[in-house]
Amino acid sequence: MLLKQDASIKKLRGGYYTPKILADFIINIFKNDTDIKNILEPSCGDGVFLESISENLNFNIIDKVKAVEFFEEEVLKAKNKVGHNKKFNIMTSDFMFEYYNLLKEKPFNLIVGNPPYIRYQYLTESQRELQSKILVSHGMKSNKLINSWVCFLVACIQLLNANGKIAFVLPAEILQVAYAEDLRLFLSNNLSKITLITFEDLIFKEAEQEVIIFIGEKGEKNNKSVIGIKQLKNLKCLSSFDINSIRYQSIVHSKDKWTKYFTNDIEVELIEQIRRDNRFTTFNDISIVNVGITTGNNNYFSVNKDIVNKYNLSNVTLPLIGRSSHAHGIYFTKEDWQYNVNEDKKAFLINFPSDIRYDDYPELHKKYIKKGEEEKINKGYKCSIRDRWYIVPSVWIPDAFILRRNDTFPKFVLNNINAVSTDTMHRIKFNEGINQDKVLLAYYNSITFAFTEISGRSYGGGVLEILPGEVGKVIIPNLENYNDNLTHRYLELIDSNIRNNGDIEDVLNIIDKNILVDFLKIDAQICKQFREIWKKLMSRRRRRGRKFK
Repeated sequence: MLLKQDASIKKLRGGYYTPKILADFIINIFKNDTDIKNILEPSCGDGVFLESISENLNFNIIDKVKAVEFFEEEVLKAKNKVGHNKKFNIMTSDFMFEYYNLLKEKPFNLIVGNPPYIRYQYLTESQRELQSKILVSHGMKSNKLINSWVCFLVACIQLLNANGKIAFVLPAEILQVAYAEDLRLFLSNNLSKITLITFEDLIFKEAEQEVIIFIGEKGEKNNKSVIGIKQLKNLKCLSSFDINSIRYQSIVHSKDKWTKYFTNDIEVELIEQIRRDNRFTTFNDISIVNVGITTGNNNYFSVNKDIVNKYNLSNVTLPLIGRSSHAHGIYFTKEDWQYNVNEDKKAFLINFPSDIRYDDYPELHKKYIKKGEEEKINKGYKCSIRDRWYIVPSVWIPDAFILRRNDTFPKFVLNNINAVSTDTMHRIKFNEGINQDKVLLAYYNSITFAFTEISGRSYGGGVLEILPGEVGKVIIPNLENYNDNLTHRYLELIDSNIRNNGDIEDVLNIIDKNILVDFLKIDAQICKQFREIWKKLMSRRRRRGRKFK
C-alpha cells in the first residue's frame, strides 16, 4: 500500500492514475448500452476516464457526465481532455466527504473510476467518522484496517439506479483479505452480476499494488447472483480479449474469499459440499489457533548457542522452532532441535523471568539486556510498551505448530519437545481429549491442502500466507475412530517423505486412497478434483509471484 506521503503526492495527484488502454477497455464495455444516460466519475484525477467517455460513448444518448476531483490542477487537466462538451460537469470537491450527501437522491446508470487507496490512519477524524457511518449503515463493520476504496465502492453502489452498473480499478486484496469480508457479502447481496479481471503482471509497478477490474451490475435478482473471473497476463491482452467469453457461476452469499472462484462452478459446489459434510471438521472445532510469540525483535530474542554460552542464558531460554527449515519432519523432536543447535541456528528463545527483580538478575543477563538498549531494541514499538521491555509476554508451550508462509503447503508439526515459536509460525492448542496424532494424519490429504489455498492468501513473491483465523477454517477429515496402528504407520510414511524432501504427492496418493476413499468412503473422483483445485490455486499464486519479483 501507499505510504502517507505517497497517498497525497502520488495517488491523489496522479502518480498512479489509470493507463489509457485500461480506461478505454472499461468504457468500451458499455459502448452499446443504450440505457446509460447519467454517468459519474467520483475521483477523476487528470481525466483519463472522462477522455475515454468522450471518445467512445454515444452522446446522443447520454444526458450528463458528472466528475469530482479533489485537486484543482487536476480538474483543469480533466477539463482540457474533454474540450467544450457541455454534457461534462467537472467540479473540485472531495467526493466522499463533501459531495456524496448531495448526490444520494440522484442515482446514476454508470459509475466508473479508480478510487483513492488511502489507509485509515491517513484520514482526518471527520473523514473516519463519515466512512464508519457509511459502512455501518450498510451492515458492515468499520475498523482501522479498512482502506478508503472500500467506502468509495459501497457509497457508489448506493448511487446506482435499479439497473445501474459500476466499473472500478480496485486492489486485488478485495478477493482475499479479511477486512473485505463484509464488503464481499455486501456486493454479493446488492449486485446481480459481478465480473473480475485480474492480471499476472503488475499494472502500477511503482506502487507495488496488484489491481483488478471490478464490474458490477444491479438488476433483477430473480435468479441467483453470478460471478465470473478471468486472469490475463498484462494490459496488452485487453486489445484481443472478449469480455463475453467469461463464464459465470452462482455466487455464494457469504464472506468467503473470492479466490475460490478461480475454480469452476462444479468445483465451487464441491467445496461447499465438503464444508457441509459431517465426516469433516475444522481446526476451530478441535483447537485454539494463535499467532506465535511476538517478541518485538526476533533477532534479539532468538539466539544461537554461542550467545547462550557467552551470556550464560541456558536457564532463561526455551527450545525454539524459528522457521520452516527448523522443522525437518512432521514432529519436532529433541533430535531435531539438537541438530539445529549444532548447525548454529537460532534455536533458543530468551525468556527472562518476570517474578525476579532486574537487580537480582545475574550480571551476564544484565549485560545482554544493556546490549539490547545500546542497540535501541527497547525503543521498538512492541518492546517500548512493556513494563519491562526485555520480558516477552504470552509465552506458553503449544501442542503443535503450523507455518505462516510457505511455497507448496503449510507444514503442520506436532511439538514433541516442549518448544516455542516466534510469529513466523502459529501455535495450536488442542481441545481436551483430542488425539493429536490423528489430527496430524488428517491434515495431509488433497482435500485439506486445497482448503489451505482457499483459506489463505497470496503474499509477496507468490508465497502462500495463512493467518490464525484462516487456519481455523481449514477443513480436515474426522479420524477419531481410525485404527491406531494404521495411524502410526502412515505418519511414519509422511514424516519420512518430508524429512527426505520427497514429492508430497506421493504421500497424498496413498493417504487419499486409504483414508479418504477406503475409510471415509469419499468418492475417488472427488479426491481427484480437490487435488486439481489445490494445484490450480497454487500454480496461479506461484505464477503471479514470479511476475512480481
